[in-house]
Amino acid sequence: MQGDRVARRPALSSLPVLLLLLLLLLSRALALHPDELFPHGESWGDQLLQEGDDESSAVVKLANPLHFYEARFSNLYVGTNGIISTRDFPRETEYVDYDFPTDFPAIAPFLADIDTSHGRGRILYREDTSPAVLGLAAHYVRTGFPRSAVRFTPTHAFLATWEQVGAYEEVKRGALPSGELNTFQAVLASDGSDTYALFLYPANGLQFFGTRPKESYTVQLQLPARVGFCRGEADDLKSEGPYLSLASTEQSVKNLYQLSNLGVPGVWAFHIGSTLPLDNVRPATVGGDLSAAHSSVPLGRSFSHATALESDYNEDNLDYYDVNEEEADYLPGEPEESLNGRSSTVSFLSKVDTRPLEESATLDPHTKEGTSLREVETPDLKGQVEPWAERGNRSPAPPKVDRDSLVPSWETPPLSPENRSIQPYPDGGPVPSEMDVPPAHPEEEIVLRNYPASGHSTPLSRETYEVGVEDNIGSNTEVFTYNGANKETCEHNHRQCSQHAFCTDYATGFCCHCQSRFYGNGRHCLPEGAPHRVNGKVSGHLHVGHTPVHFTDVDLHAYVVGNDGRAYTAISHIPQPAAQALLPLTPIGGLFGWLFALEKPGSENGFSLTGAAFIHDMEVTFYPGEERVRITQTAEGLDSENYLSIKTNIQGQVPYVPANFTAHISPYKELYHYSDSAVTSTSSREYSLTFGAINQTWSYRVHQNITYQVCKHAPRRPTFPATQQLNVDRVFALYNDEERVLRFAVTNQIGPVEEDADPSPVNPCYDGSHTCDTTARCHPGTGVDYTCECASGYQGDGRSCVDENECATGFHRCGPNSVCINLPGSYRCECRSGYEFADDRYTCILITPPSNPCEDGSHTCAPAGQARCVHHGGGVFSCACLPGYAGDGHQCTDVDECSENRCHPAATCYNTPGSFSCRCQPGYHGDGFQCLPDSAPGLTPCEQQQRHAQAQYAYAGARLHIPQCDERGNFLPLQCHGSTGFCWCVDHDGHEVPGTQTPPGSTPPHCGPPPEPTQRPPTVCERWRENLLEHYGGSPRDDQYVPQCDDLGHFVPLQCHGKSDFCWCVDKDGREVQGTRSQPGITPACIPTVAPPTVRPTPRPDVTPPSVGTFLLYTQGQKIGHLPLNGTRLQKDAAKTLLSLHGSIIVGIDYDCRERMVYWTDVTGRTISRVSLELGAEPETIVNSGLISPEGLAIDHIRRTMYWTDSVLDKIERAQLDGSERRVLFHTDLVNPRAIAVDPIRGNLYWTDWNREAPKIEASSLDGENRRILINTDIGLPNALTFDSFSKLLCWADAGTKKLECTLPDGTGRRVIQNNLKYPFGIVSYADHFYHTDWRRDGVVAVNKDSGQFTDEYLPEQRSHLYGITVVYPYCPTGRK
Repeated sequence: MQGDRVARRPALSSLPVLLLLLLLLLSRALALHPDELFPHGESWGDQLLQEGDDESSAVVKLANPLHFYEARFSNLYVGTNGIISTRDFPRETEYVDYDFPTDFPAIAPFLADIDTSHGRGRILYREDTSPAVLGLAAHYVRTGFPRSAVRFTPTHAFLATWEQVGAYEEVKRGALPSGELNTFQAVLASDGSDTYALFLYPANGLQFFGTRPKESYTVQLQLPARVGFCRGEADDLKSEGPYLSLASTEQSVKNLYQLSNLGVPGVWAFHIGSTLPLDNVRPATVGGDLSAAHSSVPLGRSFSHATALESDYNEDNLDYYDVNEEEADYLPGEPEESLNGRSSTVSFLSKVDTRPLEESATLDPHTKEGTSLREVETPDLKGQVEPWAERGNRSPAPPKVDRDSLVPSWETPPLSPENRSIQPYPDGGPVPSEMDVPPAHPEEEIVLRNYPASGHSTPLSRETYEVGVEDNIGSNTEVFTYNGANKETCEHNHRQCSQHAFCTDYATGFCCHCQSRFYGNGRHCLPEGAPHRVNGKVSGHLHVGHTPVHFTDVDLHAYVVGNDGRAYTAISHIPQPAAQALLPLTPIGGLFGWLFALEKPGSENGFSLTGAAFIHDMEVTFYPGEERVRITQTAEGLDSENYLSIKTNIQGQVPYVPANFTAHISPYKELYHYSDSAVTSTSSREYSLTFGAINQTWSYRVHQNITYQVCKHAPRRPTFPATQQLNVDRVFALYNDEERVLRFAVTNQIGPVEEDADPSPVNPCYDGSHTCDTTARCHPGTGVDYTCECASGYQGDGRSCVDENECATGFHRCGPNSVCINLPGSYRCECRSGYEFADDRYTCILITPPSNPCEDGSHTCAPAGQARCVHHGGGVFSCACLPGYAGDGHQCTDVDECSENRCHPAATCYNTPGSFSCRCQPGYHGDGFQCLPDSAPGLTPCEQQQRHAQAQYAYAGARLHIPQCDERGNFLPLQCHGSTGFCWCVDHDGHEVPGTQTPPGSTPPHCGPPPEPTQRPPTVCERWRENLLEHYGGSPRDDQYVPQCDDLGHFVPLQCHGKSDFCWCVDKDGREVQGTRSQPGITPACIPTVAPPTVRPTPRPDVTPPSVGTFLLYTQGQKIGHLPLNGTRLQKDAAKTLLSLHGSIIVGIDYDCRERMVYWTDVTGRTISRVSLELGAEPETIVNSGLISPEGLAIDHIRRTMYWTDSVLDKIERAQLDGSERRVLFHTDLVNPRAIAVDPIRGNLYWTDWNREAPKIEASSLDGENRRILINTDIGLPNALTFDSFSKLLCWADAGTKKLECTLPDGTGRRVIQNNLKYPFGIVSYADHFYHTDWRRDGVVAVNKDSGQFTDEYLPEQRSHLYGITVVYPYCPTGRK
């Protein structure tokens, strides 16, 4: 069967495959010389860009327009920072330190913070039409695009050259500028229809690979340069246009001059514009597969040099390069001939063949004999054959060129039908003809031996390079099959490396290696100089003396100061006899001392070898009793916060140590012996037990064995010592019976075995006596000199370091659809809902949803207007009839609601399909469900309620209470239900007096006369109001002033003339505050106090006091933003930062209107804090324990309590506003509680749970009673929740359904306000608007309550996620019950 399939396929020309192999080999062996750049300089007509740090050329008006994406442009700008654009650049702070895409058109051969001040290089540019330049550009383009650009003949080109330019550096007194200078070039060539870009990087042309950000220059951070293209923002607001990012990491930038996508190292070609539609920039693919390059638009064919660029190479020995699964497509009848839709796989083996070159051969498919590479020749551009061996190494001088033809003589010609018979191998050997090579197998794999590419060191004729095949050849002589080595490579396994490591392919597999400033085994890497933490559990089965003691999963915590070798270990809740007996066993904590010991020169601590995965076995024998105990400590990796996780098990017998005895261990030394994957140590130790005058000396012997996995693919380090000595000093072991905590402390140094004491002074970096910060690295200098440098993730001068919030500063790699979470010294990325990590562990991609019959229409439910389909996962669904229909969901029939007496007796019912309507009869008014008689003048509230109840009494099943009124129409103090027999007392408004209800048959309560409306004397405001009303005759005109008093009789701060717009502010005595009287249409902002003082105390620098009036507060990362309101419009130009809290992620926020306090939750600090809005106020933490992820927060300003949710602990708690009287309300049936809201008037608490399996909105009383589910249908991710005290509506915004909905407090009357939200997170209600934060827009969005329309939007200048939002009134809202 296989032979039949092969026979039916057309023959494959050998030439394209062999040429492809040769191009790949040449791309490894030859590097671009600086003189082989396109010609440049003043003699060629170049213009010179002005020296400086952020310069832009004057507009270059092109004589011949170019195309970029689908646009045609005639203007270009060249910028200092390695970038070209079709429009002038913004300030460099707006783009130079940010990832792609930019928001303006960009062609970036090396986007970084470049500075040419003081003669550090020059930048040249020109438009060119010379045949020499156009010919060389055409040659490169045709080589890179042999199919689509075979006839490309450019008519004009634009060149920009950055020659010997330097990176921006902070000016320091006495410091010389860096000698690292870069040279690179960009060429844009066009034939009027298509435009191609060439990026050229000569050998040794890139000496720096990134620059430090100016705005945080004290941060020890270098941002890699970015290379790529971006069209800029689309027409719609803040929408990303297409872009292509070729390099954005240090390793990928390093490899730019060593790799290529057209076969010439350092030269890169791209199709960037056309008169035909072009979805995105298309790179050349002759030099390799670039399928993993970061592109915003899927490319039509597989494209990814980014994967290759990420590999680790060095300039002198470019070894272990691996390109797997590279697809080379061929069309019938053309040089790149299609294999019936199949493709060949080209890869580099990772081992250099050591046979002489004469033995490195191609394999003839018929004879199975090799053809020496010396027998194959390659042509120059004139069709002449130049033996490969005669070329030797690349000469420093370039090939001879002239101004008419710049094409180097060593180049391989473009593939074309007429040169098919050219022999692309050295020494003139014959090349098999088209008939000599049988068709390829569908899974064929062409294997190329990898080799060091010293393009300018060793002659090729001496190198041990090979093009060959593996030993496994198909037995069918008609089929030439290649099978690659079955090894694991970085391309598919780099995710096994730490995010702070790089992956390298070796002959038999791959290995991970920690990056600079990190240490570990590559799979686990930690920052040098930073402190480290260990978390774990300890279990044990011990005999203390002869008493058995057992404990399970007690907590272990360790803290290690990496830059001086101190390790502190604490084990809690071990039973007292066992804890006392374990005091001498300092090796339990000594493990962490060895792991993170301070390293002397030429030595490495344990973590550098084992990483975070190992097993530590220890057997201890005590003397003289020979009790034996075995301790096993198993490391289980690093958690999300880079804490080492470890599990400890203790088994055996230990000597009894009486209570109150203390253990003392002298400093000691241990020898550790190292082999491939194990470390062993045997030592004896003495310890003394003391109590008062008692002092006993004992000893034990320790056998230790540490096993771990070592990467066997990398070559062994011959310099690593077989034995190292651990010096342990300052050894402490303590047990606190009250705390029930066993503690160990050791200080450790690891180094070579010491023969004799060295009298010379020891550098403080090696003995830990330096004064560097605990989060800094100590760098030894000459003698006892040293310097301090903050560890990665921290910033400062080394003596004092603070955590750098990468999430807030933007110095992180979290991609779109992800959330950055700051950690001490680091950060982590988490994908948003519905997304998962891609292979790079930074980019989040959409999770493909499973098949949903309810969405694809494959369900069997009744039509959508009659039933709804409920998806249960996979292909499972159920059907349910909609309200107004009855049936099994598959068949539904209309319900006649009118036959069920759903309407009020005084209303007429109208049945409709699936629904019905009610209309009050003449003489009544209402909604049909409640109909009231038309008002009769002169009725008291009691009489009106009485008439209403009597009208409803005829309704079947009604058991309403009919109020009893006295002869004057007032409520009788005693009310009894005519049907149930219950009796109770009421006040003058007819409201039940709590605690007075009696059951049927008992003695009715004694009810006195209803209390007067107020028991206090009238206030000044009330007396003045009453006098004026009498003066006006009881009914003032619209323009007459009547004082407005609040419920307590105080003057309302805002006073107005009747119904006019003439308003002013008053103090507490009702006196007008000067300067506050407003004009019509403008309402003054009043506060309920006297006028503020003219001289104000100076606030702390990070607190900006808010203005008076109503405003919004929102949380954004580490800051609280202030957004004033003018009516309901957002005053965006007056927005500012209220408070900055470095290192925090503030989520929940609410306001106490009585004390003018802002409260917030911090998920990074795991705290709840507050600050007064008064000037000079300082933030105060009120809850700092028992929290993991506090999110939602709600304040009850009446009861002086606060409520919050914790989405990790799955709890809802409450406390007084000072953090006291804390109490858990709910800790069951919660999965992901988030938003929380309080109704202080009615005493209700509401919260959301965005449990993906069963999202819901719940309610309870403020004491946690009467818990109930309000909403659990048709919701997805209810992130945001608010209670509107004015409309009495509970409203929420759902990031899953994209809806803003409201309901009555009992869950009825649900209605949709807006159904096209983006990704809401927090929401608040004010007046006739909702204001919500949105993660898609990274802003505050206003929605009208009545129309549901979006009315306004505020996008902060610093774009990052906004979380909670609240509104601040100048006084407390009253609401209504």
